[in-house]
Amino acid sequence: MNMFTRTQKKNQLPFAIALLACLVVFGIYLSNIRTILVIRWVFGIAFGFVLQRSRFCFTAAMRDPLLTGNTSMFRAVIIAIAVATMGFAWLQYAAHLSGCSVPGMIKPAGIHTVFGGILFGIGAVLSGGCASGTLMRVGEGHLVNMIALVFFIAGSVAGAYHFGWFKENLIKYTRPVFLPDLLGWGAAFFGQLAFLFILYWLALWWDYYSRNE
Repeated sequence: MNMFTRTQKKNQLPFAIALLACLVVFGIYLSNIRTILVIRWVFGIAFGFVLQRSRFCFTAAMRDPLLTGNTSMFRAVIIAIAVATMGFAWLQYAAHLSGCSVPGMIKPAGIHTVFGGILFGIGAVLSGGCASGTLMRVGEGHLVNMIALVFFIAGSVAGAYHFGWFKENLIKYTRPVFLPDLLGWGAAFFGQLAFLFILYWLALWWDYYSRNE
């Protein structure tokens, strides 16, 4: 037999049917406990399916333009941020007009943000994916990402354990950054969209330049 003969792929339909049955049964079990649990269960499955089919990964979005020149994932992230910006701006501005507190996790930004971003970025590139990409590839059975998930959890636990020290020595000396407070609602909203548009245009240019270099 020719050693280069392509081996026939195994039929995975029975495994898919069995997995679907397990998901449905567990969903029914959750619905008997609390309705919100089954909603979260269905949303999590749907979100994971979209991630797996789209291969969406924030690490790839930042890494691929430098390594391969491909900016498709980076542009997808820009579009996602633009859509989220419009949605959150509407909710926050409506709360502002009604006199309510502005919703959202508005946290202090400082040197700890830069240091954490660099540290997380290095780890994400070395492990081959961000949090969503790691979870997606764990579901696909990638051993490297299973190891990365273990250390991801260990790092999160260590960070939570030492959070008090960081808060007392770094975070308390910084202040929350909320662009509408600094620039006004109009300038913050349209300025951010304009910035995202410029990034998108630069990504298109970089993609074209890399392909035709």
